[in-house]
Amino acid sequence: MAEQWTPTQHTARRSRQAPPEQADVVVVGCGIGGLTAAAYLARTGLKVACFEAHYVAGGCTTQFHRKAEAGRFNFDVGLHYVGDPDGAIRQLLRGVGQDVEPIAMDLDGFDRFVFPDFTFPVPADRRTYRDRLVEFFPHERKGIDVYVKFLEQLSRLGKANDRSKGKPTLSLALAGLRAPIALKYMHRTIGELLDAHVRDPKCKAVMLGQNGDYGLPPGQVSALLHGGLANHYFDGPWYPKGGGQVLADRMADAIEDAGGTIHLRRPIERILVEGGRVVGVRTEDKNGQVFETRAAQVISNADLKKTMLDLIGPEHLPDQVVRKTKDYKWPSGLFMTVLGVRGDLAELGMKRSNYWQFDEYDFDHLYAQVDAREPHARAAYITSASLKDPDTDHHAPPGHQTLEIMTMVPGGAAAWGAVPDEVVGWKYRKSERYHALKQALEDDLIERAERLFPGVKERIVYRESATPLTHTRYTRATNGTSYGISSTPDQFLKGRPGPRGPLGGLYLCGASLRSGHGIVGAMLGGHVAAAVAAKDAGRTVVDPYA
Repeated sequence: MAEQWTPTQHTARRSRQAPPEQADVVVVGCGIGGLTAAAYLARTGLKVACFEAHYVAGGCTTQFHRKAEAGRFNFDVGLHYVGDPDGAIRQLLRGVGQDVEPIAMDLDGFDRFVFPDFTFPVPADRRTYRDRLVEFFPHERKGIDVYVKFLEQLSRLGKANDRSKGKPTLSLALAGLRAPIALKYMHRTIGELLDAHVRDPKCKAVMLGQNGDYGLPPGQVSALLHGGLANHYFDGPWYPKGGGQVLADRMADAIEDAGGTIHLRRPIERILVEGGRVVGVRTEDKNGQVFETRAAQVISNADLKKTMLDLIGPEHLPDQVVRKTKDYKWPSGLFMTVLGVRGDLAELGMKRSNYWQFDEYDFDHLYAQVDAREPHARAAYITSASLKDPDTDHHAPPGHQTLEIMTMVPGGAAAWGAVPDEVVGWKYRKSERYHALKQALEDDLIERAERLFPGVKERIVYRESATPLTHTRYTRATNGTSYGISSTPDQFLKGRPGPRGPLGGLYLCGASLRSGHGIVGAMLGGHVAAAVAAKDAGRTVVDPYA
């Protein structure tokens, strides 16, 4: 009988593997961006060593398993859906000899926005979306058309930029001339755009329904980021067969196939700096034993703030870099409850969709409530990996399915009755207030799922929740967010760091970089960092888009 798949299948081997004393490139953090960078560099013949504090490689693309009386459940951490099945994700995988199988979601309503008095299913087609908006809000036809034109113009700009590979060209300039709305709001918020053209708060709420994908209110988030995200899903929403861990495993396989190494349970204690250049890293194993790996190049996929202020240290950085790092703004954190349930969720009316449930229509007010009070829910995102991927048997034991529920919450330790120094060391878990807040939120999210799908509560056979502090504990992320620095107009495009760090030999990738957050953004950023580092080393990485 074949052994059951588990996300920890490589943990023991990669944890025992001793780090090298010397490498060409060290990658700090095995999130999907770091893995992408490492896979492309390893295939150029460079000796690449990757270090990760967690016991599984993949960051937010990982899954974790839990044993219940019914059997083993595997839950996704951060990948719940992506867009464009023939786009960047699979192109980047194919560039290192890998691939995944895409499973289409409900094309007539991949996202379903559930408001107090109506539900809006989002179709996977921009023109059908426009027509559905007009059907729901005929009095807002003019404003709807402006918003949809904005999305179309952004799409044209994006495709022109892809063809030019980011370099100024005539085709890119011409595309810009045909995108007046997109250019007008390039440095403004999506709230400003909608306030200028749409009056009905319910119509605005539908247009803004995916706000949980970036964790910011409309009055703060970049119009370009919001529009780009919406377009990404209009190109075809899908889920990878096998779950998020499959993406990480494929990239990790590519690294090892090319001679690179992955070292788990090896947190980086310091990025070593000598003479104004990075020269390697110092790691510490679970027994407190210190190792140093020297390398001419270091790529940090770790949290941007932690990279600069903790791993490198202000004493090695220009004052302006230190000030800018300290001043970065961060989005809301996420709270997640995972459930193992008996039976088929389709029997309760659930589709291969994401359900976004909101208590109100004014998202600026909603986020103000999230940030101003102790952790509590004002909305919920509900999805099921096993319903989207029914032919994969490792999501849940026979006769059962998984259910994942999330909400936006304050990410800072203080909101949870803890101090920052307690997070990595897990000391916050001794706090009675922390457990009370966590339990109350878990109960609330389950009740929200019950209201949408009556009967689900009595089917629960396993339940567990994770707070932003949990996220910080495993990923060292500032504010417990997987979204990196806030995608505000001043922290978007050139307001975000590029792949070159402020020190010689240092390169950056991850959710806070110019390529953007999310799975696609992180992978794109990893490839860009690899390309720049390879060029500096006299090598050339594969162009997956050629």
